[in-house]
Amino acid sequence: MEFGLFDAVKVIGSLGFFIYGMKVMSEGIQKAAGTQLKRVLGTMTKNRYLGVLSGFLITALVQSSSVTTVMTVSFVNAGLLSLIQSAGIMMGANIGTTITAWLVSILGFKIKIAAMALPIIAVAFPMMFVRRGNWRFWSEFLIGFALLFMGLSFLKGSVPDIKHNPEILQFLQSFANWGYGSYLFFILIGTILTIVVQSSSASMTITLVLVAKGWIPFDVAAAMVLGENIGTTITAELASIVGNVHAKRSARIHSMFNIIGVTWMLLIFPFFLQFVEMVAMGMGFPSPLEWGNNMDLAGLSETDMETRVTAVTYGLSAFHTMFNFLNVLVLIGFAHKLAAIAEKMVKPKDEDDEKFSLEYIGSGVMASVELSLLEAKKEIANMGKVLSKMMKHLDMLLVEKDRSIINKKLKKIDKYEDIADQLEVEVGQYLIKLSETELSEKSSTTIRSMLSAINDMERAADVMYQMSKTIERKVNEKVWFTPEQRDNLIELFLKVNEAISILQNSLEGSYEGLEKDEAKRVEEEINELRSKFRKQHLKSIEKGDYNIKAGLMFVDLISSAEKLGDHIYDVNSDLRGDSV
Repeated sequence: MEFGLFDAVKVIGSLGFFIYGMKVMSEGIQKAAGTQLKRVLGTMTKNRYLGVLSGFLITALVQSSSVTTVMTVSFVNAGLLSLIQSAGIMMGANIGTTITAWLVSILGFKIKIAAMALPIIAVAFPMMFVRRGNWRFWSEFLIGFALLFMGLSFLKGSVPDIKHNPEILQFLQSFANWGYGSYLFFILIGTILTIVVQSSSASMTITLVLVAKGWIPFDVAAAMVLGENIGTTITAELASIVGNVHAKRSARIHSMFNIIGVTWMLLIFPFFLQFVEMVAMGMGFPSPLEWGNNMDLAGLSETDMETRVTAVTYGLSAFHTMFNFLNVLVLIGFAHKLAAIAEKMVKPKDEDDEKFSLEYIGSGVMASVELSLLEAKKEIANMGKVLSKMMKHLDMLLVEKDRSIINKKLKKIDKYEDIADQLEVEVGQYLIKLSETELSEKSSTTIRSMLSAINDMERAADVMYQMSKTIERKVNEKVWFTPEQRDNLIELFLKVNEAISILQNSLEGSYEGLEKDEAKRVEEEINELRSKFRKQHLKSIEKGDYNIKAGLMFVDLISSAEKLGDHIYDVNSDLRGDSV
């Protein structure tokens, strides 16, 4: 029986089935326990050792180190985790991902769990229609679990036995006799395989099937596992591309950790394989080296083949776990050094306040609704900082007399107004995209509040831009305010600054804990000052204290300041949910 094109297509289809099952299972557990995952990452990272435990538990739960690393990079990007904390989580994720190999070895090769897949789906299917609680998400988890092992069963069935395809063995042997060169070659193969399938768990499962079927010897399979550890870093690197400098550094730490681990392991590779063999045999398993490196399978009985499968699958799982565990023990003490190297490797760009960029929202990699909302919240807080900067430049324009400095301030305000417009568009699109996913009522309300808030903030930026144009016109036409007018405007602007300061505290804190009374008090004080100054202005006009042009511009500015105060107060109302 020859291995043809149709057989290759069956292997690819089986692999797709397996990866899809893993994806459904992982996404289901994330939805069911999303808040808890966030809480674990937030509370169990007080030091790098707790971080390791946190990364291990989450990865073991969601069965995907990629999910954990992407989530960690996003948390670093959002400023919730430091580089040192993220290093611990990444290390723990590397240990957690080894659980998949044990599950596949125990359930996929020893227990016919694929036969239980349809009953599992039968139990999970009715749960999909339960709208209360997280029943739907647990249903997805169970269905994904069943699909995963059905895919594994198909994968084992579609990969032919080496007995019936001896020509494959001859082909592979040409790459397996180069000593360390062979190890390097198969490390490269493992790396490429993981990059292609975008899952170290999936590539590890493929390796387990190949070594169990006799396609590759045990030591070559172990080398592939080392390559898979390198390949899995690509996911975090991709997630960090659109992140800030801290996110890129976090991903770089993950890459360095795995590459350094593979490097020192290569130096002791033959001795470590013997150590793994000793541990495996001490646990009561057959020798993985003796059975796994013996590629003469033609004369093996069915019992011997079962023994061989047990030896190589459990041995490879033990190698995977022991390597990652030892790598954490070796490198956890150097977490600070890795962070320092990452900081040197990834330099921040020159700080340019006038350059628009989203600092926290990534490329659409939404690890969870809670995290996505948190990233949007951070961007909205940045939008508040833009308003604060615009107001500071307006303050300076009132008293500045140097024309060149005035022109610079006007250009700054113009640029910040453009940034506010772009932020409204980008954050709005992100929130709309997020609203298309499955959301709780609370999350839906929060998104509507955020959309209203960015709309009012953009209007506030427009008002400040118009105020700057009024001041520019005053300068160009050489119109001068009286000391009283200037003092009144300064007093009113100070009150607007106070409103913006309250808003900024609200944006950076908990929306539920907004200072409603404080925001309302300042908004009313702005209204009272506007009314007071307007009355004074009318009396001064009657007395002929200043010219009409100055008076019109003065009224324009105090009216705009009052509108600005209204928009700022509206943002506070939006975030409290008063307008939705």
